[in-house]
Amino acid sequence: MILVDGAGGEWPVIGHAPWNGCNLADFVMPFFLFIVGMAIPLSLKRIPDRGRAVRRVVIRTLKLLFWGILLQGGYSHAPDELTYGVDMKHIRWCGILQRIALAYLVVAVLEIVTKNAKVQDQASSGFSIFRMYFSQWIVACFILVIYLSLVYGIYVPDWEFRVSDAKNPNYGKVLTVTCGTRGNLDPPCNAVGYIDRQLLGINHMYHKPAWRRHRACTDDSPHEGPPKTDAPAWCAAPFEPEGILSSLSAVLSTIVGVHYGHVLVHMKRHTDRLKQWFIMGISLLALGLILHFSHAIPLNKQLYTSSYICVTAGAAGIVFCLFYFLVDVLNLRHPLSPLQWVGMNAMLVYVMAAAGIFEGFLNGWYYETTNNTLVYWVRKHVFVRVWHSTRVGILLDVLFTQILFWAVVSGLLHRARLYWKL
Repeated sequence: MILVDGAGGEWPVIGHAPWNGCNLADFVMPFFLFIVGMAIPLSLKRIPDRGRAVRRVVIRTLKLLFWGILLQGGYSHAPDELTYGVDMKHIRWCGILQRIALAYLVVAVLEIVTKNAKVQDQASSGFSIFRMYFSQWIVACFILVIYLSLVYGIYVPDWEFRVSDAKNPNYGKVLTVTCGTRGNLDPPCNAVGYIDRQLLGINHMYHKPAWRRHRACTDDSPHEGPPKTDAPAWCAAPFEPEGILSSLSAVLSTIVGVHYGHVLVHMKRHTDRLKQWFIMGISLLALGLILHFSHAIPLNKQLYTSSYICVTAGAAGIVFCLFYFLVDVLNLRHPLSPLQWVGMNAMLVYVMAAAGIFEGFLNGWYYETTNNTLVYWVRKHVFVRVWHSTRVGILLDVLFTQILFWAVVSGLLHRARLYWKL
């Protein structure tokens, strides 16, 4: 996430796809949700009392919501602006941690309600784990049916918005987007955006959506750039990539992760676990690609489509198999220990690095002008000028001053046994 946020602007292939498609950045959110789901059976296994488990889940959910709104609601302007505060008429209610909180709450409560204490320590094989937790898959199917019914069934009328981007030539004007359709998955007229506009309010949605880099909006696509003179009205409109309906669909990524956690809990042999995980991962990946390339359901992170769920959950499962094989089977723990350090302090690294809080703190110590800071100096003189390339320089800057730096910090904190836990 740090890589794609920091270097995605210069390297569009690792940034979010403007609409349909799946770049490196589009795997980040479902990977988060997958591993959250996988951890749920492991953490709740140690809490036999259901009431206590529910209280713990609710408290963690509230903490995630608090930090999500604080970091992405508009209050924090880090790292580029040295101000803080948000107009409550324009606060953004949704975001990354909010989506994780919702998925965690739904799936963790589902796990608590449906798990059977008598089978927690039984070894399983084949598809018996599916049968053991059949009720969870029923809920997953129910969520999928609701999502598809709303996406393809809701009528989306014409809608209006006021342009809030001061750099847009239409700033302050009220523009109309013509729709009058249903079952449309294009940027302006999909049911996902319509539901968010109705329930959240257009002022509380994300004002810099990835679709601004769409080829219909700018000649610099897939890079960011000035809007076309004949760009359609929706190019300047807000859109919530972590909205209500798409977050409901995102719960399915966590349910897939929970299944992988069940396999880890119930199966004891490495080969049995890897077989189950790999087969499911390959199957989901293949299904998602078939749906996309057959033009049935496109890969789309903004809408969190079914094909996107399958491809990203399948990829997460395969990547997890790879790490499991390297760490648990081949016992290559030391070479991969930096990943463990970062993972054990993931919240700290997310807040300080991915959310830009630490970089914003450093930018607060400037000389003469706010553009003359240690962060900008190192980026310009140590990386960009040395490599004579802005693209390569920014990529290396992110790799060394953010990812490597926080890996070292996390390692020192791990050695001191200091962790930020929710």
